[in-house]
Amino acid sequence: MRVSIKHDTVRRGAIFKKTFYEVCVTVLLSHEEIQIVRQRNLLETKLMDRRPANAKVDDRDEKFALYVKHVINGKIDRFLCATPADAKRYEERMLDTLSQLKLWISDNAETSEGIVVEF
Repeated sequence: MRVSIKHDTVRRGAIFKKTFYEVCVTVLLSHEEIQIVRQRNLLETKLMDRRPANAKVDDRDEKFALYVKHVINGKIDRFLCATPADAKRYEERMLDTLSQLKLWISDNAETSEGIVVEF
């Protein structure tokens, strides 16, 4: 798994322009990792709950959740933050989540042989 994270400053809004700090994440999985995700039906697995800085009050939280299918195959995930500090915290959170995803994919690679435990 290879992760690329880039920070950009963007201005959004039709009349009242507002500055946001965008975090662009690109995840490149190996061929084997992609096959494990597809074989085990892990595409619909939720990685993270999040809410961007430009979200409206009445927007549903499910709309912004990050799933495995959003980051697979080198798709760029763009997320808007209100401040540069929020963008850095989001980057740390994303790296933690993706490292857990890597462990989770490797755990799903093979089934367990079973164990015998004596107490």
